[in-house]
Amino acid sequence: SWHRSETSLGATSKSRSSDADLMAAQRILIAKVGLDGHDRGIKVVARILRDAGYEVIYTGLFQTPATVAAAAVDEDVDAIGLSGAHMTLAPLVVAETRARGVDIPVIVGGIVPEPDIVKLKEAGIAAVFTPGATSAQIVAEVAAALAAAATA
Repeated sequence: SWHRSETSLGATSKSRSSDADLMAAQRILIAKVGLDGHDRGIKVVARILRDAGYEVIYTGLFQTPATVAAAAVDEDVDAIGLSGAHMTLAPLVVAETRARGVDIPVIVGGIVPEPDIVKLKEAGIAAVFTPGATSAQIVAEVAAALAAAATA
């Protein structure tokens, strides 16, 4: 099961930017794949994205590529954010979503060695965050991945 976390835009003033209004309609599924039970980082990223105006759906720990892809399709998300087993499971999430007839940008975060980043991007990963990424960098990279997917 997964949990939905939404930001209420109805209570905000007209000072919210048009970019934020656009993001309000965008949904991001966040998942912790594999057996790693450390979820503090992914919860921080989920909050950053929620606070930036995205609707965030957190699937929780110990997800498989198939369950992530199924949830992404069921929830009609615009992007998928993953943490855990980046070299083995993240490319499988890309394959599972494409097997379901959708091409949703997949973004990976966590302790990812530099050589693996190139391999992940070759495997279809849209962006990779490593420790130390700022909130602004995360929001900007997610927006860029969504924009690239919209023009593809």
